[in-house]
Amino acid sequence: MQLRKLSALCFAAAITLASNAALAWQSEDGQHAVKANALLGSDYVFRGVSQTENKPAIQGGVDYEHVTGFYVGTWASNVNFGNENDASIEMNIYGGLANEFGNTGIRYDLGVVRYIYSGESSLNFNELYGSLGYSFFTFAVAHSNDIFNTGERGTYYNLAFDYELPMGVAFTAAYGYSRFNNKVNGPGEPNSYKDYLIGVSKEFVGLDWALNWTTTDSDGKKLFDSRYADNRFTFSVSKSF
Repeated sequence: MQLRKLSALCFAAAITLASNAALAWQSEDGQHAVKANALLGSDYVFRGVSQTENKPAIQGGVDYEHVTGFYVGTWASNVNFGNENDASIEMNIYGGLANEFGNTGIRYDLGVVRYIYSGESSLNFNELYGSLGYSFFTFAVAHSNDIFNTGERGTYYNLAFDYELPMGVAFTAAYGYSRFNNKVNGPGEPNSYKDYLIGVSKEFVGLDWALNWTTTDSDGKKLFDSRYADNRFTFSVSKSF
């Protein structure tokens, strides 16, 4: 993304984040709701790997939710994969069902997402996902029969721990494991890798501030280049409307 365009988007996003206008909408009977979100970040890290070549990210999305737990939404972010392709924007279109099993406290989320990359449609692919959560823990699985539009299978597993610390600070720790069909990465290349995340976040002056540390194991660094899959701290400020 050109620097001038990025600067303009940063300015527009900053104005949006600073606005006190309530963009969320809910029907009078409470059956329907629409919400929006915007984020400015120092990087866009997906499963332990930078999607912007260690550069800033501007992200935002809109979601529709029904009281039954049914939802649909869209989300977008700038991306930069270097000279490998011309992708500049990633857009996700998704839908699913998220709710709780009665009064058990067990949460679930089932859905499908379409990854769309402007300027490089050869990367577009679909992924099914599902998660179960209870108390502080959430276990999630995402699977694609056409991971990264390669025609091969890929599955991602993630276990997350979320805990509320004193002074309204939220703590998160997560472990992820990606496994691909051997044909995805070519002969001699790893067919799996692990990623790790530790983060804290806090709401302040109406905004959500977050600091995350992420990294991948040696296989992740080999697959995606250690410059983009190594230890890193990322900072972001976001707002939900």
